[in-house]
Amino acid sequence: MKQSALIDVVEPVITACGLELDKLTVVRAGARHVVRITLDGDGPSGHGPDLDEIAEATRAISAALDESDAAGQAPYTLEVSSRGVSAPLARPAHWRRNAGRLVTVHTTDGEQFTGRITDSDDTAANLAVDGRSRRIDYSQVRKAVVQIEMNRKDQED
Repeated sequence: MKQSALIDVVEPVITACGLELDKLTVVRAGARHVVRITLDGDGPSGHGPDLDEIAEATRAISAALDESDAAGQAPYTLEVSSRGVSAPLARPAHWRRNAGRLVTVHTTDGEQFTGRITDSDDTAANLAVDGRSRRIDYSQVRKAVVQIEMNRKDQED
């Protein structure tokens, strides 16, 4: 089961669903393979795909794989999900989709700080850090992960 052949089959289907292929991996699980596909996209609220979009894309991906020979004859299990909140912010779109959220940033020079994303563009993000605005270029970010806030008082409905 070749990962590149699977990508060739599923990527146009995912794009037609208005989503983006974030990651595709194939792992062996006994006699079977597990095809794990992670999707991303703006979604109806601009903060990522919702469950209905993931379900629709899953059905379309499954049908496309059934019609192709990319998966071969071996049995496999298809797992489709969104990136999830714990996935690192790696592209400008990830920062844009997480505007308003709290994020912990590890810089390339070893600094670590936490701030709320106020806005972003193709080269950098602006964060509110300890009451002050701070701009961080993506080239300076080693790792950035959204922090989960359970009872945020000023959160939008």
